[in-house]
Amino acid sequence: MRTLIFALVVVPILLVLGIVQKIILWVKLPFWHAVPMLAHKVVCTYLGIKVTQIGAPAASKPTLLLSNHISWMDIPAIGSIVPISFVAKAEVGRWPIVSTLAKLQKTIFVDRTRKTDTGRVVTEMSDRMNEGRGVVLFAEGTSDIGSHVLPFRSALVGATQAAMKAGDATEIYIQPMCIAYTKLNGLPISRAERTKIAWVGDMGLTDNMSDILLSGTKSVSIMFGEPMLIDGTMDRKKITQQAHAQVCEMLVALNRGLPLPKAHKG
Repeated sequence: MRTLIFALVVVPILLVLGIVQKIILWVKLPFWHAVPMLAHKVVCTYLGIKVTQIGAPAASKPTLLLSNHISWMDIPAIGSIVPISFVAKAEVGRWPIVSTLAKLQKTIFVDRTRKTDTGRVVTEMSDRMNEGRGVVLFAEGTSDIGSHVLPFRSALVGATQAAMKAGDATEIYIQPMCIAYTKLNGLPISRAERTKIAWVGDMGLTDNMSDILLSGTKSVSIMFGEPMLIDGTMDRKKITQQAHAQVCEMLVALNRGLPLPKAHKG
């Protein structure tokens, strides 16, 4: 039944939205983010993802959001609630459906095997942020099961600062963002169940998709921490460590039902 719904309902809707979005991007209309958000909402409905937003992205300045990463479902979950772009590994651009959603969102694909790719990625990140949209960077560099946060990588934060020095921007926001899958079918999610949602190790996309479709309703919370205003002279490693500490604090509170730290109100 799910396969039938996907083929007869979800795919045609995404195809139509994809065509509409290409026209919007071609004529450079300012509301390009509306169609991707709708597409992500369609995918969330199909996958049984219920999203709770806590706080909001920073406004008024270019913003780079540093987030933990659990599953490819993070992309439709985040994309369904805020008009942002993503930085994703190059392989994502070759996945069916996911790649379509990513491209609609003006995702920036990075080839981690090519050090020379950094300059292009930073330029595209700057372009997105200067359009007034936040850019999400999954700063762990990989995905994890969602019970803890791996160390954040600081390379692209430093590259962004270098781009600031070379360009017109003198300040940007670095904003911590946390994603937490908290419930499965209305009940607190166990560690064993997390492995059916998270995409870790050498798991294939098909196997992961099967686990997700059979897992029922998934409750996910997306929390936006306090942004840090930085300039090109600040230490990128310290900035990244501060963002990591905030994300860790938010994830523990969300997973354990503890009082939440302060969220940014926008």
